[in-house]
Amino acid sequence: MRNIKKAIFKGNLKNIVKTGIFFTLFLLPFLLSFVSLDKLEGKHSICLFKNVLGIECYGCGITKAVIASIQLDFIRAFKYNKLIVIVMPLIVYLWIKEIVKRFKEFRTCKNEKICP
Repeated sequence: MRNIKKAIFKGNLKNIVKTGIFFTLFLLPFLLSFVSLDKLEGKHSICLFKNVLGIECYGCGITKAVIASIQLDFIRAFKYNKLIVIVMPLIVYLWIKEIVKRFKEFRTCKNEKICP
């Protein structure tokens, strides 16, 4: 506990936060693969457009579609929302880009006391 306090007071809080974000980016897809889609299907929609007008918007079902894609159930993902064909490659591209960026920051800051 004392080492954490010392690191925070020495200005390393930024390093701790950056390391936490880096590992969270790795864990998020892994954790989403355990979400049960069967439990999500029975839930009431929170989409304002759908609740007021009674018709689905372009974003309806995209969360379930992304989770189904992470679970490699592409047919089910396409049934939830057909835009997953565009959205999922974009998400993967941005995720990989952010991982590479964070890895470069992590690698360059490894030997420094305080990262910029």
